[in-house]
Amino acid sequence: MTSSGRNTLFKAGIAVAAICTFLVIIASFQVIPAYALIDTEDFLRPSGFFHTFSGNYLGTNFYAVHAALAAAVIYSLVSTIMIYYFFEKTQSPEILYIAFFSISFSFEAARLILPLHFIHNIPFFYQLIVSRLLLFGRYFGIFSLFTASICAAGFDVQKTRSVILSILFVTLIIAAGTHIDTQNRYTSLNMLVGFPALFRFVERAALIITVVSFFASSSIRGSKEYAHAGIGALFAMTGRGILLYSDNWAGPVLGILFLSLGTWFICSRLHKIYFAGL
Repeated sequence: MTSSGRNTLFKAGIAVAAICTFLVIIASFQVIPAYALIDTEDFLRPSGFFHTFSGNYLGTNFYAVHAALAAAVIYSLVSTIMIYYFFEKTQSPEILYIAFFSISFSFEAARLILPLHFIHNIPFFYQLIVSRLLLFGRYFGIFSLFTASICAAGFDVQKTRSVILSILFVTLIIAAGTHIDTQNRYTSLNMLVGFPALFRFVERAALIITVVSFFASSSIRGSKEYAHAGIGALFAMTGRGILLYSDNWAGPVLGILFLSLGTWFICSRLHKIYFAGL
C-alpha cells in the first residue's frame, strides 16, 4: 500500500474517532444523571484477579465506568491524530496496524447502549446489534496489534490489502457468530458473551504471540528497539484489559496510563527505527 493510501486510512480513522467522541459527549448529558438510578444488583461483576481485587476495595461505580469508556474513545482520537502527524511521511509497515489498534477503541462508545436502554427502553434487538459492533471493534484491535508484530518479524508487507481484508473477515465471523446474552450485563457495561473463557484465552494467546514476535524481530533485524516495542505492546494490552472491563476508579486511572504509555513506547520505537533508516 502506498503512503497516500495509508494516510487516507489514517484520516478515515480520525473521522470515525471524532464522530464517536462527539456521540459520547452528547450521550453523556443523558446517561450521567441516570447512573444514580441504576441498581447494581441487576448486574454481574467482572471476573479476573485485578477486577475482583480492586472491586473489593473500591466497589462498583458507574461514573468510573463512564470515565473509562470516555477515556478509551478520547484516547482513540488523540493517538490516531498523533500517529498520523508523526508517521505521515515515515515508511513503517507496522504503524498502519498500530493505528487500527488505536482506532478500535472508538467502538467503546457502543457500551452506552446499556445506560441508554434504561432511559429509552431500547429493544434488545438493537442492543444485540450494537454489542456485536463492539465485539467486532475489540477483536479487530487485538488482531491488528498482532499483525503489527508479525510485520516487524518479516511478514510480506506487499499484501497489505489482503491482510486487512483477512482481519476484517475473521473479526466479522467472530462478531456475527458469538452468542450474546442481552438479558445479563456486567457492571462494566459489557454484555455477557458465550464462552468467555475461550475469548480470554484468545486474548492472552494473541498478547503472548505479539510480544514474542516483537522480541523475535529484535533478533532477526538486529535492533533492540523492537524488543522495546514488545514491552510497549505488553503495557498497552494490560491497560486495555483494565480500561475495558473494570467497574471502579482503578479502570480509568491505571487503564489509560498503561495504554497510553504502551502505545507511546511502540510508536516512539518504530519512529526511531525508520527515521534512522534501520
